[in-house]
Formats: sequence, structure tokens, C-alpha cells
Amino acid sequence: MPDKSILQLPELRHYTEQFGQKAGDLAFVAEDEGQVVGAAWVRHIHDYGYVEDEMPSLTISLLDAYRGQGIGSQLLEALLAALKKRNVKGVSLSVSKTNPAYFLYQKFGFHTLRENQEDFVMVLIL
Repeated sequence: MPDKSILQLPELRHYTEQFGQKAGDLAFVAEDEGQVVGAAWVRHIHDYGYVEDEMPSLTISLLDAYRGQGIGSQLLEALLAALKKRNVKGVSLSVSKTNPAYFLYQKFGFHTLRENQEDFVMVLIL
């Protein structure tokens, strides 16, 4: 797991910097005995998964020990429901071709919009 200092890299800071202060920021977290073990969030940013200005980019992260237990699905389900209530047009993401989460996104109805050698850019119209 990378050190938390990577969040200070200019190319990654825009994912979390002043989160909650920008229009459209939305996040859900999963906790176990008071410890955050996973999170799913959206933000309007020009990142690897960027498609268009009206569509926020989605990120999900879970601690390794909590993967494969349905937590990511629960976080994604809650986040998508909240986005629908907000009448958000859709959501996009970038996922590595080697990341098993690709199949989770497919299960939720995301489709591949484009790809490069390493990643898929996926979209879900809400």
C-alpha cells in the first residue's frame, strides 16, 4: 500500500483537497469498530476517468483486508442512489485492466467508453 504522502503529489491532490467544499462532492465511508476501512466518492475533476464537465469522476478505495466482502458494492450502491436523487446525469471512472473491480463496475451497469494499454474509462448513465 502506498504511503499517505502520495496524496500531496500535485497530480493526486485534486482527489481530496478541500473535499466537501466543491459543488458535487459526495462521499460514503465504511467503518469497522470506528476505523474507516473503505470509501467511495465522486468529484468533478479532470482526472484519468474524465468524460465531461457534467459527469463526476468516481473513486473507490478499500483496505486490502476488507476486499471481497461486499463492502465496495454497498458503498457503490449508496453513492449511486444518492447521485440519482441529486439528478446527476451519470458518473465516470478509470480502472486498471488488472483490477478485479472492473467486474464490479460491469455488474452495476458501467460500460467501457474507451481504453488505453493499461486502463478502461467506464461510464454509467443514471
